[in-house]
Amino acid sequence: MESLVEQRLTKARPVPQDIARRLASQGVHPLLARLLAARGVRDCAEMGTEWRQLIEPARLTQVDHAAQVLADAIEAGKHLLIIADYDCDGATACAVAVRGLRALGASVDFLVPNRFETGYGLSPEVVELAVRHAAGKPDILVTVDNGIASVDGVRVAHEHGMQVVVTDHHLPGDELPDALAIVNPNQPNCGFPSKNLAGVGVIFYVLMALRSEMRSRGHFDAQSQPRLDNLVDLVALGTVADVVRLDANNRLLVTRGLARMRNGQLQPGLRALFAVSGRDPAQATTFDLGFTIGPRINAAGRLTDMTVGIECLTTDDPDHALALARQLDEINQQRRQIESVMRDQAMTAVEDVQASAQQAALCVHHPQWHQGVVGLVASRLKEKYYRPVIAFAQGDDGNWRGSGRSIPDVHLRDVLDLVSKRHPGMILKFGGHAMAAGLTLADGHLQTFETALIDAVVELTGQTRFEPVIETDGSLESGWANVQTAQMLEQQVWGAGFAAPLFQDTFQVAGQRLVGGKHLKLSLVRDRQRFDAIWFNQAEPLAESIEAVYRIAPNVWQSRISLQMIIDAAWPAS
Repeated sequence: MESLVEQRLTKARPVPQDIARRLASQGVHPLLARLLAARGVRDCAEMGTEWRQLIEPARLTQVDHAAQVLADAIEAGKHLLIIADYDCDGATACAVAVRGLRALGASVDFLVPNRFETGYGLSPEVVELAVRHAAGKPDILVTVDNGIASVDGVRVAHEHGMQVVVTDHHLPGDELPDALAIVNPNQPNCGFPSKNLAGVGVIFYVLMALRSEMRSRGHFDAQSQPRLDNLVDLVALGTVADVVRLDANNRLLVTRGLARMRNGQLQPGLRALFAVSGRDPAQATTFDLGFTIGPRINAAGRLTDMTVGIECLTTDDPDHALALARQLDEINQQRRQIESVMRDQAMTAVEDVQASAQQAALCVHHPQWHQGVVGLVASRLKEKYYRPVIAFAQGDDGNWRGSGRSIPDVHLRDVLDLVSKRHPGMILKFGGHAMAAGLTLADGHLQTFETALIDAVVELTGQTRFEPVIETDGSLESGWANVQTAQMLEQQVWGAGFAAPLFQDTFQVAGQRLVGGKHLKLSLVRDRQRFDAIWFNQAEPLAESIEAVYRIAPNVWQSRISLQMIIDAAWPAS
């Protein structure tokens, strides 16, 4: 049986053998020691999950000042308003802020911008909404997961007699807002060792500093102080969903959050989201957070209003939480349908151009596309064509709202910065990270922008095309290819910057059949061992002998646990 699957470029991660041996000598399983050493872990202390091993809040620039400002506000009975963002990180950050500040005695409400009406962050339009908030005009605005670029918004807030505390993790621009305090590990001269905190992580740190400040003022002692660790399930969700790098500090936060979920200690809204997703929180993994729970919250911000997502995460009523979770699940189904149509249209557009193999970057656009879903379309095209992609939808004002996704070779925000400087006035505003960015493009400039984007990518990288390379962990030793190993690996925290193990080996294909009309169910043999395997969304038959890149996972069927291999790529063995 001849395979139609093309060979992919692979590269085994280098393993510092001395570090692997050291980790093994410290009691780490030999396979896990090899995997950790290949990911830069040098000592098992870096895998610590005790709260005392968390980087201390005082190392965040201005966090103590922010704590003093907020403590003064609480003591004076001032009203705080959280200004959130409309993605999962923003929603969880808002929920953590509301729950934590209320536990510490604050009067607090929230406001989340509407993606289609006011745009991102603390814009002047959002400030006007804050002034007219149903709970009354606030005294202090506290941004979460936004604000570092809100120079105009902070100025307008001052004009209305409101002060601002900024908590954010995005990269700053040339000018910082004139806020009472700015807490952001990525702001200039901040010595915080981890630059990878998500927005929810930053506000969690602010709450820890605030609690310490309130304790020093005699509001409570170490025994009577509010517990903040009961918010770490939300911190874990936002951290994973925002795809920030899982360095040691973030892994600690995510590990603690997953532990609470597995022990049944979830916020009612999060428990309800697990229920409507058909997932068991007792078996919670980063996959659940990133691919089942997170998208359901994100869908609200993409299609409607993130208020429903934040309310789901802040309510203490289980019945109300379940009703809101079901609403989020329905919105997510709508999002998937819209995305499917848009993705097909985008793929057709790229194929019509017939230049995808030559261009260093891709732009796709359609005046009728949904602004909230263009980022997902860009992500799908990036995965297929392996190059930066920006997808645009047209707003009611005629301007184009774009969302981009990139590859490790290309820092997308730097590319947009270069384009903006080369073509003043074309990009009305932009922002983002290395791997994702958003922008507003003046109408009539799409073609000029695409040419400028490609030129900027080539100039900054020196490359006109990019080849994807699958990074693997080499061969999985036969003696460790079992369900116990799979369960051990599943208990670890894997994610962005700390990739889940991916192995590469040669197998004989003893059997193959389609299941569900589009998934290839396989029986593989290696070293006289037979393995069950599945390759999702792969219908083409395989050769009798294959080279496969795969993951291992425990598979539960009728109360029985077995090993399953999940194929990521395969081609005929040479």
